[in-house]
Amino acid sequence: MIALLVRDLRLAMRAGGGFGLGLAFFLLVAVLVPLGVGPQGATLARIAPGILWVGALLSCLLSLDRIFALDWEDGTLDLLATAPVPLEGVVAVKALAHWLVTGLPLTLAAPVLGLLLNLPAAGYGALVASLALGTPALSAIGAFGAALTVGLKRGGLLLSLLVLPLYIPTLVFGAEAVSRAATGMAPGTALILLAAITAGSLAILPFAAAAALRVNLR
Repeated sequence: MIALLVRDLRLAMRAGGGFGLGLAFFLLVAVLVPLGVGPQGATLARIAPGILWVGALLSCLLSLDRIFALDWEDGTLDLLATAPVPLEGVVAVKALAHWLVTGLPLTLAAPVLGLLLNLPAAGYGALVASLALGTPALSAIGAFGAALTVGLKRGGLLLSLLVLPLYIPTLVFGAEAVSRAATGMAPGTALILLAAITAGSLAILPFAAAAALRVNLR
């Protein structure tokens, strides 16, 4: 399992579709939004939680089609399906690798980008906490969507259409947690719901994704 994780991390770095691409897109969102809505600090502070979360969500979405695509193309996925390691474990490792090269860097970079959007100081802790709790769910949901569309030509668009509705609860509670903290309210309820979504996703979706892979590999 560790060897598979290391391999996926190396492939993600070499392919250029993880760490750099996600961070670059996140930075572009944080830079372009103030140019579009104007430099008014009050306006930016009000929309910053939602913009940061939308930027993080779309950044994670960019590299979802790579989770299984490379393994499908070179036949590695067939070997993994017949290996002693359960296919559910393979899905979980690949979701973890995706989070390590996308979700974790976005979580660490978010406070810096929050400065560009004039996020109130009280919201930074909730921003990091919400992204740390919510981005694993994005990777798990994305792995499920990637398993459903693996092997399809031009499956990237279909993948986006499949996972975006599933991302909505994570987006809503994540942005709500940051917004409540930024206005001086307690973000605890939103963070708990966000953690519950992530826990449920990690518990159920690897099995659903493994079942979808078995169907596609027949």
